[in-house]
Amino acid sequence: MIIRRLDPRAIREVRTQLATLLLDAVADGHSLGFLAGLDDEQLDAYWAGVEAEVARGARVLLAAERNGILVGAVQLALCLEPNGSNRAGLEKMLVHCTQRRRGVGAALLAAAEIEALALRRGLLLLDTEAGSGAEQLVIKAGYTRAGELPDYSCSPNGHWRPSAIYYKTLFARRRH
Repeated sequence: MIIRRLDPRAIREVRTQLATLLLDAVADGHSLGFLAGLDDEQLDAYWAGVEAEVARGARVLLAAERNGILVGAVQLALCLEPNGSNRAGLEKMLVHCTQRRRGVGAALLAAAEIEALALRRGLLLLDTEAGSGAEQLVIKAGYTRAGELPDYSCSPNGHWRPSAIYYKTLFARRRH
C-alpha cells in the first residue's frame, strides 16, 4: 500500500475514485455530512471544494492506494487563524468497505500525523460516531477522548447519532 499527498492536479485525476470512496462510505451508513441519495453533482461540488482548499493551503488530502486503486483517504484541515497555527482537524476518513480491518485506516492516521508534524501542527482534533469502529481505531492510535455530543450528526439514512470528540498532542509547545 502506498499513501501519497494529493495536489490539485492529482485530485482531478482521481476524482472518480474519490467519489467512489465517498459513495461507498455513505452507502455503508457512515456519518460524513452527507445523506443517502448523494448524486454526481453533489459529489463533484464536494471534491471541487476540497481541491480548492488544497490549492490555497487550507487542507491536505492523503490517499491510500493498492495496485493503483484508491482504497482510502483522509483530510487534514489546517487552522489558518493566527492563534490556531498549532492545530489541525482530521476529517473524512474514508476506507473502502472491501479494505476495512486491513490497516488502511491506521496507516492513514499515521501518515496524517507525519504531515501534521511537518506542518508544525502539534494538536490534532477529530470527531467520530460514538461506539463505531472508527472510534476504536482512534483509541488504538493514542487519541484522548475529550467528550461526547448527543445527536450531533445524522446518518445517511436519517438517524441522529452521538459523536465522540478526540484529540492527540504530537509535540509539546513552549508556553509564552
